[in-house]
Amino acid sequence: MGLGGISIWQLLIVLAIVVLIFGTKRLKGMGSDLGGALKGFKDAVATEDDAKKEQNLEADDKADAGNGTLNKEQADVSAKEEKADKSA
Repeated sequence: MGLGGISIWQLLIVLAIVVLIFGTKRLKGMGSDLGGALKGFKDAVATEDDAKKEQNLEADDKADAGNGTLNKEQADVSAKEEKADKSA
């Protein structure tokens, strides 16, 4: 017994019939098309995830600025401005 009550011989017979009906070139083309579709889907999902991460980071930065906290870049800029004011 194989998968779900289907023996290996039954699977081989079905595979042989599919090859006879469609031919190897068409099966190869369908396989490459399916692979390309899966790759495109994965890229789209990854791009969507990256966009969500960027939006979350921007929202976090805005929330931090609203809470009166400074990130390192903002602290560096304000320190440089203070030095410039003192030397002037």
